[in-house]
Amino acid sequence: MSEKLTRRSFTAAALGSAFLPAMPALAQTREKVVVSWLPIMQTTAFYVALEEKLFEKAGIEVEAVRFEAPNQIIDSLVSGRADVGAPGAAAGITALAEEKFPGTFKVFGLQGGSAALGRINDGLIVAKDSTIAGFADLRGKTLGHLPGIQWRTISRHVVRKAGLDPDKDVRLVELAVGLQVPAVISGSADATLSLEPVGSIATALGEARRAVTNPCASAVADPFYSGVSVLTTKFLKERPETARKVVTVLDAATRLTETDFPRLRAVLPKYTAIKAPQVEIVAQPYLRPFADLNAKDLASYQALVDVFAAEGVLKKPMKVADIMLAKAEIGL
Repeated sequence: MSEKLTRRSFTAAALGSAFLPAMPALAQTREKVVVSWLPIMQTTAFYVALEEKLFEKAGIEVEAVRFEAPNQIIDSLVSGRADVGAPGAAAGITALAEEKFPGTFKVFGLQGGSAALGRINDGLIVAKDSTIAGFADLRGKTLGHLPGIQWRTISRHVVRKAGLDPDKDVRLVELAVGLQVPAVISGSADATLSLEPVGSIATALGEARRAVTNPCASAVADPFYSGVSVLTTKFLKERPETARKVVTVLDAATRLTETDFPRLRAVLPKYTAIKAPQVEIVAQPYLRPFADLNAKDLASYQALVDVFAAEGVLKKPMKVADIMLAKAEIGL
């Protein structure tokens, strides 16, 4: 089987700096960049970059391709159908794909939440009248999670940390973002381990609630990063100047989102399942731009990757430092 076919079948088989000034001649041809994205809170900086026309000002034409499952984003990058995974691309699946196809990715941003900072990333969602208070109460019950190997692995780890056997004590089921709250309300799932904005939607509806807030920060690391901004090395090597602009734009958008979230969250109904009346109760994610990443951030990402190794999903341990973008690679 050719590498091209192997890459296309990967999913099924395996699983600070100032913003660049505007281009002086906007009429000239823009560089086209294909960006894959997921409709979750971690992707907010990408929404802001689109709405504030930051890509256009940098001379970039974005083809934004929406997916509903984390593995689909990474698959689009592995197969060469996309150049960039917007903030919120699956951090664990990125590591898995890099193990299978070494040298494919460069990570340049991290997204998630922090219990210590009061930034909500994930929650254990249950019906409003449920007696479930935590993961230890899931014995004999059904736990829903996002489709794909990333959230199955994280769910197994969190269940195991609660003292249960994920193979015997809990039934894990895959549920797309839009199906998670309805599943809990209808009783087809007893609980879900969900990314924002699912918890905010559940709260707004009044028929479901967060039994646990930020469980992954407790079970893995705080801050907890399940999302990454990622570009392909092919894109980086073939169009380094455009790659630099993409990184700079998303860094600028990330800082805008971090500092002006109360205003900018108004864009969320356009891109996520959040409705306009629910915007005010939406939790703010914790977003880290490339230029500001530090040792603590990398240690938190490493903790997640170590979970994949411990659960036997990664064949051997991986150092996340090896897949992080270096400033010298894009001239910063």
